[in-house]
Amino acid sequence: MAPLTMIEAIRDALVHEMERDERVMVLGLDVGRLGGVFRATHGLLERFGPERVVDMPLAEGAIIGSSLGLALSGLVPVPEIQFLGFTHQAFHQIGPQLARYRFRSRGRYHCQVTIRAPFGGGVRTPEFHPDAIEAQFVQTPGIKVVCPATPADARGLLLSAIRDPDPVLFIEPQRLYRRGREEVPEGDATVPFGRLRIARPGSDLTLIAWSAAVELCLRAAERLEEDGISAAVLDLRTLVPLDVAGLVAEVARTGRAVVVHEAPLSAGFGAEIAATLQEECFYSLDAPVARVAAWDSPYPTGPLEAWYLPTLERVVEAARRTAAR
Repeated sequence: MAPLTMIEAIRDALVHEMERDERVMVLGLDVGRLGGVFRATHGLLERFGPERVVDMPLAEGAIIGSSLGLALSGLVPVPEIQFLGFTHQAFHQIGPQLARYRFRSRGRYHCQVTIRAPFGGGVRTPEFHPDAIEAQFVQTPGIKVVCPATPADARGLLLSAIRDPDPVLFIEPQRLYRRGREEVPEGDATVPFGRLRIARPGSDLTLIAWSAAVELCLRAAERLEEDGISAAVLDLRTLVPLDVAGLVAEVARTGRAVVVHEAPLSAGFGAEIAATLQEECFYSLDAPVARVAAWDSPYPTGPLEAWYLPTLERVVEAARRTAAR
């Protein structure tokens, strides 16, 4: 066990896999000499050389298209897209090509590609940089969607992602990159997909989140405790595959749920969670499933970010209303 920040845990996972499997390589804009825009790949070029750490042009479609070809040739590429919002420029390669290749080839070829991309607000980045568009990839059959919220999960889930034979979108909460350290297991300590984490136990209602919204829900649970409300916090970890059984069991136990995410409300993944709970545990619900999300508008400039994103006050108020019903 070693105390690491999230960015250090991600870098450690990359080093571990590149040492374990000589087929693993990283590529992307500024991943080599610069070490990545957030320095996630710092030192990898010197350690593994230019054939396994490749600086690519500012062309997201070329980065993903090249990764597809590399995977088909037997390598294990880990491309970095500087921000999740930039994947719009590569969606023609991610959705119709990378995600469908196993299906298109009738199972003959798989694409062992892990796309890393930071996302989320709270650091006042320009437009496109913080966009939370994870739900668009949930609707892209063939690609798994992984959303760590802690340094330990970031390392363990990234190990699992790189080893997975199918494409994985690994999205990283940029505002948590360097926010504190925690003990992170070393070696082959993988975290399996499709198994949620109970970040905090509770009995009155359940707060459901992923990525940086988990930290927000933990703070909300502390505030709710002052009101005598015991709130559990669930960290989904992976949206695809989704731990439906674990989700339903926890919400059925408390009878109330609030889903929190940074994406706009309409058609966000919170709507899928609400629909799943309505279908799977309707008779255990004591109140409608509430959602707290960003507004249905383009991401604003930095000074308006606090208005746009879910806030502690909005989460607490939604939980109070749900608990009182």
